[in-house]
Amino acid sequence: MLYQQIIEDCMEGRVGKNGLSEQDMLDFRPAAMTIIADLQQNLKDATLPLLALPGREDDIAQIEKIAEHYREQFTNVVILGTGGSSLGGQTLYALADSGFGPRRGGPKLHFIDNVDPDTFELMISQLDMEKTGFIVISKSGSTAETVAQFIVCLEALMAKRGRSKAAKHALVITEPGINPLRSLANRLNLQVLDHDPNIGGRFSVLSLVGLLPALIAGLDVRAIRRGAQLVLEETLSATDPTQSPPATGAIIKVAMLKKKNISTTVLMPYVDRLSSFALWFRQLWAESLGKNGSGSTPIRAMGTRDQHSQMQLYLDGPKDKIFTLILLNVAGSGRLISTALVKEQELSYLEGSHMGDLLDAEQRATAITLVKNGCPLRLFMLDKLDEEVLGGLLMHFMLETIIAAGLLGVNAFDQPAVEEGKALTREFLSAIGDK
Repeated sequence: MLYQQIIEDCMEGRVGKNGLSEQDMLDFRPAAMTIIADLQQNLKDATLPLLALPGREDDIAQIEKIAEHYREQFTNVVILGTGGSSLGGQTLYALADSGFGPRRGGPKLHFIDNVDPDTFELMISQLDMEKTGFIVISKSGSTAETVAQFIVCLEALMAKRGRSKAAKHALVITEPGINPLRSLANRLNLQVLDHDPNIGGRFSVLSLVGLLPALIAGLDVRAIRRGAQLVLEETLSATDPTQSPPATGAIIKVAMLKKKNISTTVLMPYVDRLSSFALWFRQLWAESLGKNGSGSTPIRAMGTRDQHSQMQLYLDGPKDKIFTLILLNVAGSGRLISTALVKEQELSYLEGSHMGDLLDAEQRATAITLVKNGCPLRLFMLDKLDEEVLGGLLMHFMLETIIAAGLLGVNAFDQPAVEEGKALTREFLSAIGDK
């Protein structure tokens, strides 16, 4: 078992009127089972390539060679992209680097997902371009932010290395066919890898989009996919939605929305290595479900930090939220809080404790306090956090999102409302060019 999902504190017997009844859950089970059957058929017919990724190995060998080149040649690697082109890679990389450098050697990875000019000036001035590699990711190949990022970085790279040598420092990931990014890469003789056109960016973490940065960081990508496959198989073999943790999670969240008007879902890991995971989930849930006036609002919180910044609202504000805490078994782990330095009576409770004991006490206290205050709570309990477990969590939340979309009657894989802003951006820039 990669993780344990505990849902008892979502029920009315535990949190009162904000909780669900057994009938609330039963009302959505037939539809959830139909969606699982559809997913079974999608895998069989190869009509949803996302579902085939966990079982594949044929695509890994090529990117392993590329990753080894990047590990050997560069001290820094810049990943250019935005949204799903970046957040999946960030989520996996966080397993290897909590901010102080990669645990398993290799270059430091920098995910640049905005176009703040100050950030680019700082990056270009601080990084040694001779020892910096670039990976540019845009499924469509026309994402304005990513193309602009790349042009600016290319100019800086060519100024240091020359046009011919620059080609050895950069590669592009984009879908097949004619698009601006592929055209630019071909003109400059840059390596281009194909982004599967049938896998949307926010669902691409198990593809080369997420796995290439993970390999450069020294992670075991086969274990990531193996964990995802275990969770996928559990759901696709289910004869009842209760046998599938992702289907159960989807039913709870949709039932909360439809039956209890709980329109906000808070994901709160107590593990720093899952900080980016929570950001990845936020896009996945928001962009997949927020359509036709439907959906719920995802919030990313982090324990223990947000116990001190958001908990007042959560406990004493409007009861419009369901909480998911991800807790790691950390009791007894970490450094001992030195008894030699604890002399103040007010700090006596810390004596003999490890850092992990404090974190464990904090996360357990938050869970109990939420329930006591009538806040519906789901727990994910982890004995460990490694590549296989993270792969399982990624697949869980993708399946939960897809099933929730089906229960809400929306398409999980499009984002029509986003296109208006993109069109306006191009219009504003064109007006500048016309002056």
